[in-house]
Amino acid sequence: MKVSIKRFDASLPLPEYKTAGAAALDLSARTTTTIIPGAVGYVPLNIALQLPEGCFALLAARSSLHRRGLQLINGIGIGDADFCGDGDEYQAALRNFSDSSVRIERGERIVQLIVLERTQVELEEKESFGTEDRGGFGSTGR
Repeated sequence: MKVSIKRFDASLPLPEYKTAGAAALDLSARTTTTIIPGAVGYVPLNIALQLPEGCFALLAARSSLHRRGLQLINGIGIGDADFCGDGDEYQAALRNFSDSSVRIERGERIVQLIVLERTQVELEEKESFGTEDRGGFGSTGR
Protein backbone atom coordinates (compact mmCIF):
# COMPACT_ATOMS: atom_id res chain seq x y z
CA MET A 1 0.00 0.00 0.00
CA LYS A 2 1.37 3.42 -0.92
CA VAL A 3 0.74 6.40 1.36
CA SER A 4 1.68 9.98 0.45
CA ILE A 5 3.52 11.76 3.25
CA LYS A 6 4.66 15.33 3.85
CA ARG A 7 7.27 16.22 6.46
CA PHE A 8 7.14 19.63 8.11
CA ASP A 9 10.85 19.47 8.98
CA ALA A 10 12.81 17.60 6.32
CA SER A 11 15.89 17.45 8.57
CA LEU A 12 14.12 14.78 10.66
CA PRO A 13 13.97 11.26 9.18
CA LEU A 14 10.89 9.73 7.63
CA PRO A 15 8.91 7.39 9.89
CA GLU A 16 10.17 3.84 9.64
CA TYR A 17 9.63 0.29 10.78
CA LYS A 18 12.45 -0.35 13.27
CA THR A 19 12.54 -4.13 12.74
CA ALA A 20 11.52 -6.49 9.95
CA GLY A 21 8.64 -7.78 12.10
CA ALA A 22 7.40 -4.39 13.33
CA ALA A 23 3.67 -3.84 12.88
CA ALA A 24 3.85 -0.05 13.03
CA LEU A 25 5.97 2.89 11.91
CA ASP A 26 7.56 4.96 14.68
CA LEU A 27 6.68 8.67 14.70
CA SER A 28 8.93 11.29 16.27
CA ALA A 29 8.44 14.65 17.93
CA ARG A 30 9.10 17.61 15.62
CA THR A 31 9.81 19.98 18.51
CA THR A 32 11.10 19.72 22.05
CA THR A 33 8.11 19.90 24.38
CA THR A 34 7.87 19.94 28.18
CA ILE A 35 4.67 18.72 29.82
CA ILE A 36 4.12 19.67 33.45
CA PRO A 37 2.58 17.20 35.96
CA GLY A 38 -1.13 16.63 35.43
CA ALA A 39 -1.19 18.58 32.15
CA VAL A 40 -1.84 17.62 28.55
CA GLY A 41 0.74 18.59 25.95
CA TYR A 42 0.41 18.52 22.20
CA VAL A 43 3.45 17.15 20.41
CA PRO A 44 3.66 17.73 16.64
CA LEU A 45 4.68 14.53 14.83
CA ASN A 46 6.16 16.07 11.66
CA ILE A 47 3.84 14.38 9.18
CA ALA A 48 0.75 15.00 7.13
CA LEU A 49 -0.69 12.03 5.25
CA GLN A 50 -2.81 11.39 2.20
CA LEU A 51 -4.23 7.93 2.79
CA PRO A 52 -5.59 5.61 0.12
CA GLU A 53 -9.36 5.61 -0.27
CA GLY A 54 -11.01 3.40 2.32
CA CYS A 55 -8.15 3.63 4.84
CA PHE A 56 -7.48 5.36 8.16
CA ALA A 57 -4.49 5.91 10.40
CA LEU A 58 -4.30 4.54 13.92
CA LEU A 59 -1.86 6.14 16.36
CA ALA A 60 -0.85 4.15 19.43
CA ALA A 61 1.64 4.89 22.19
CA ARG A 62 5.02 3.21 21.98
CA SER A 63 5.14 0.55 24.67
CA SER A 64 7.77 2.48 26.64
CA LEU A 65 5.83 5.77 26.81
CA HIS A 66 4.25 4.99 30.18
CA ARG A 67 7.70 4.64 31.76
CA ARG A 68 8.16 8.35 31.06
CA GLY A 69 4.95 9.14 32.96
CA LEU A 70 3.04 9.83 29.76
CA GLN A 71 -0.02 8.39 28.09
CA LEU A 72 -1.99 9.23 24.97
CA ILE A 73 -4.94 11.16 26.37
CA ASN A 74 -7.52 9.29 24.24
CA GLY A 75 -5.77 5.93 24.46
CA ILE A 76 -5.34 5.89 20.69
CA GLY A 77 -5.61 8.43 17.91
CA ILE A 78 -7.54 8.08 14.67
CA GLY A 79 -6.55 9.92 11.51
CA ASP A 80 -9.39 10.03 9.01
CA ALA A 81 -8.65 9.88 5.29
CA ASP A 82 -10.04 13.39 4.83
CA PHE A 83 -7.53 14.84 7.35
CA CYS A 84 -5.12 15.39 4.49
CA GLY A 85 -4.43 19.10 3.91
CA ASP A 86 -0.98 20.61 3.58
CA GLY A 87 -1.16 21.93 7.15
CA ASP A 88 -2.88 18.90 8.72
CA GLU A 89 0.04 17.79 10.88
CA TYR A 90 -0.55 14.77 13.06
CA GLN A 91 -0.04 15.45 16.77
CA ALA A 92 0.07 13.36 19.92
CA ALA A 93 -2.02 14.61 22.84
CA LEU A 94 -0.04 13.35 25.84
CA ARG A 95 -1.03 13.50 29.51
CA ASN A 96 1.70 13.65 32.12
CA PHE A 97 0.50 11.46 35.01
CA SER A 98 3.78 11.73 36.91
CA ASP A 99 4.81 14.13 39.68
CA SER A 100 7.56 15.71 37.57
CA SER A 101 7.74 17.65 34.33
CA VAL A 102 8.55 15.45 31.34
CA ARG A 103 10.64 16.76 28.48
CA ILE A 104 10.18 15.20 25.04
CA GLU A 105 13.17 15.87 22.84
CA ARG A 106 12.95 16.80 19.18
CA GLY A 107 13.37 13.59 17.16
CA GLU A 108 12.33 11.32 20.05
CA ARG A 109 10.10 8.43 18.96
CA ILE A 110 6.86 8.59 20.96
CA VAL A 111 3.99 7.01 19.04
CA GLN A 112 3.38 4.37 16.40
CA LEU A 113 1.39 4.60 13.18
CA ILE A 114 -0.60 1.81 11.55
CA VAL A 115 -2.59 2.37 8.35
CA LEU A 116 -5.64 0.13 8.16
CA GLU A 117 -8.51 -0.49 5.80
CA ARG A 118 -11.88 0.58 7.14
CA THR A 119 -15.32 -0.85 6.68
CA GLN A 120 -18.33 1.34 7.27
CA VAL A 121 -21.15 -0.55 8.91
CA GLU A 122 -24.88 -0.27 8.45
CA LEU A 123 -26.61 -0.29 11.84
CA GLU A 124 -29.67 -2.48 12.28
CA GLU A 125 -31.45 -1.55 15.50
CA LYS A 126 -33.21 -4.30 17.48
CA GLU A 127 -35.24 -4.28 20.70
CA SER A 128 -33.56 -7.51 21.87
CA PHE A 129 -30.87 -9.88 20.67
CA GLY A 130 -32.51 -12.95 22.20
CA THR A 131 -29.22 -14.22 23.63
CA GLU A 132 -27.93 -14.74 27.17
CA ASP A 133 -25.86 -11.97 28.83
CA ARG A 134 -22.16 -12.77 29.41
CA GLY A 135 -21.64 -10.55 32.47
CA GLY A 136 -18.97 -7.98 31.53
CA PHE A 137 -15.41 -7.42 32.74
CA GLY A 138 -13.66 -10.64 33.76
CA SER A 139 -16.76 -12.76 33.16
CA THR A 140 -14.82 -15.56 31.40
CA GLY A 141 -12.73 -16.29 34.50
CA ARG A 142 -8.98 -16.45 34.93
